[in-house]
Amino acid sequence: MTYTAQNFEHLLGTAGFSDQLLKNHFTLYQGYVTNTNKLFDTLMTMSKEGKAATPEFAELKRRFGWEFNGMRLHELYFSNMCKGGKNLDEKSLFSKKVQEQFGSYEQWEAAFKAVGAMRGIGWVVLVYDPVGKKLFNLWINEHDVGLLAGTVPLLIMDVFEHAFMLDYGLKRADYVAAFFNALDWSVVERRLGKE
Repeated sequence: MTYTAQNFEHLLGTAGFSDQLLKNHFTLYQGYVTNTNKLFDTLMTMSKEGKAATPEFAELKRRFGWEFNGMRLHELYFSNMCKGGKNLDEKSLFSKKVQEQFGSYEQWEAAFKAVGAMRGIGWVVLVYDPVGKKLFNLWINEHDVGLLAGTVPLLIMDVFEHAFMLDYGLKRADYVAAFFNALDWSVVERRLGKE
């Protein structure tokens, strides 16, 4: 199977995100798709040739998680955004779970944004654990480190510099505010509905 880059050009013109920033970000994402396909093909070839026990195979296998998760996290990130944003349905299952666990939407949002304000590069991901029935705001330092196995990613925010530096410089909080204004909460609600 070959992965194909999704087209997110419908996000061009989103308030708070310059077209140049978005185009740069789309190009970066397309690189993850390309590299995921290259690594998959190379690993399959090496496996068929009996080279799965080599150090080269091991390093490429480790790299595969970086490229694949870089591809998938970007897809989830772009997919939970839209021009103008879409409001959260306060009666949705998602809204009820947030209020139940965090006390209020505002307390959850403050906690999520606090993770986004941490020093460093990475991702902030709200996940749902269907086994424990709990929500977690995760910091994913690298694409392949920090995602909790078995959890469902609900809301993804990219906090690598490429996601905001062109438009916001070092003002990450301003980027986070623009991101929240562009959220499509119906997508987040649907992701929880798949639990």
